Amino acid sequence: MFGVLVCQNKKEGLSYLAAFSGKLADSNQHTYFVPTVYDMLSKDGFYKKEEDVLNLFNKEIEVLEQNQEYKKAQENLEKVLDEAKIDLNSQKEVVKVQKILRNEKRKDANCNIEELNKESQLEKILFKKMTKYWDYKISDAEKEVSFFTNEINIKKEIRSLKSAKLQQQLFANYAFLNQYKKSKSLGEIFENNPPAGAGECAAPKLLHYAFQNDLKPIAMAEFWWGQSPKSEIRKHKQFYPACTGKCEPILKHMLLDIEMDENPFLNNTAKHQNIEIVFEDDYLAVIHKPHEFLSVPGKKVSDSVYQRVKDLYPSATGPLIVHRLDMSTSGLMLIAKSEEVYKNLQSQFIKRTVQKRYVALLDGIVLQNEGYIDLPLRVDLDNRPNQLVCYEYGKSARTKFEVISRENNQTRVHFYPITGRTHQLRMHASHYLGLNCPIIGDDLYGTKANRLHLHAEEIIFEHPILKDKITIFEKAKF
Repeated sequence: MFGVLVCQNKKEGLSYLAAFSGKLADSNQHTYFVPTVYDMLSKDGFYKKEEDVLNLFNKEIEVLEQNQEYKKAQENLEKVLDEAKIDLNSQKEVVKVQKILRNEKRKDANCNIEELNKESQLEKILFKKMTKYWDYKISDAEKEVSFFTNEINIKKEIRSLKSAKLQQQLFANYAFLNQYKKSKSLGEIFENNPPAGAGECAAPKLLHYAFQNDLKPIAMAEFWWGQSPKSEIRKHKQFYPACTGKCEPILKHMLLDIEMDENPFLNNTAKHQNIEIVFEDDYLAVIHKPHEFLSVPGKKVSDSVYQRVKDLYPSATGPLIVHRLDMSTSGLMLIAKSEEVYKNLQSQFIKRTVQKRYVALLDGIVLQNEGYIDLPLRVDLDNRPNQLVCYEYGKSARTKFEVISRENNQTRVHFYPITGRTHQLRMHASHYLGLNCPIIGDDLYGTKANRLHLHAEEIIFEHPILKDKITIFEKAKF
C-alpha cells in the first residue's frame, strides 16, 4: 500500500508527502518517501543489536537440540518405555491366565486353597517388583534426557524474557505525534498488545512526519500498487481506507481535533428510501430491500429493515428477520410474523431447502458459462468487516454460477449460494481463485460506482403453515 498526504506549510504553500506500508526492497529508508516512525532495520539501533543476541540464543538452543548425546538419550528413553510396556503387559497376561486356572482348581473340593492363595500373592509381589524395576530404569533414562532439556528450557526462558523486553522497548519507541506534538506509543495505544505490523502503514508515517515538521494535513489517500496478496483482495491502483485493526486506534490519537469530512458510515443512507412489500399474508411477508439499506440496526445507525417491519407489524411476535442481506445488496428478504413461522423458515435455511438466486454485473469477462466456486472464508481480524480466503481457519463457502450475458467488458451472472457466509458472493466474484471479476460498485473488493450491482432477485421456500411451494421474483434495477 502507498499513501500521499497533501500538506500546507506555515506560509500556506501546498506540497505533498509520500509513504509506503511495511518495507520496500527490505529497507525502510528510500529517497522520496518519508521515513518510518522507528527504523527496526537500522544496524546501529537497539532492535538489531538485541535481535542478534536473540539469534545467538536460537543457535545455542539449536546446537543443544541437535546434540548426538541428547538424541541418544531420547532414543534410550523411548526404548526403555517401550520395553517396560511390553514386559509389564506380558506379565499382566500371565497373571490373568494364572488367575483363571486357579479359579478352576478352586472348584475341586480337594484343592489346596492355602497354596493357591500363596501363588496369587507371589504373582502380585513379582509384578510389584517388576514395576519398581522399570520405574528405576525409566527414571534413569529420564535423568539423562533432563540433563539436556533443563539447559534448553533455561535458555528458552531467558530468550523469552529478552524477547518480551525487546517487544516492550519497541512498542515504546513507536511513538506517534498529533498536531499538538503530543506523543503516544504503540504500547499506550494498544495496552502493550498491538497487532503485528501496527504503525508500519503509510497513513501513520505520513501524519507523524507532517507533525514533526510543522506541516498541516489537508488531504490524504492510500492506494494499492501491484499484484494482490493471495488471501485478501487488493486491486492495482485502487484507493482503500486505513485498516480498522492496526491504523484506526493510532489515527484516533493522531487526528485529534483535526477537521475532517463527515464519516459516511455515520450517515443514514436509508433515510429517504422505503422497503416494498412484494408478498404478504397473515403469517409472513417478503419485502424488497433497497441497496445501501441495513438489514438490522448497526452500531451507529438504527434505521433498518428490522426497525421498519417492527413499526409495520407492531403485533408480530418473534425475531421478524429470518435472514439478512449485506447493506449494499438489494433484493428479497423473508419476514416472519410469529415465532412459530420464524422457527420453521429458519429450519428451512439451516437444511438448505430454501433456494435463492442473485443477479450480478461483473467488471470483466467470465470465460466459463457455469461452474462452482469453493473458497473458504474468514474475517480479516485487522480490517473488519473484510473477508479473507483462508484454507486453515476459514469456513466452507460454496457458490454455483451461470453466465447470462457478456457485453462491454462486463458479465451478467446468476449466483446460487450454497452456503451463506459474509460477503461470500463479493469475494467469490473478485478473488483470483474465483471468477477474478469484482462486482461493479464493490467498494471493498473492487471499484466504487453508483451502487453495488448485486441483487437477490428470487427466493423459493415452503410456506410454513399452508405447505405450498412459494416462488417470489423481483427484477433488478440495473
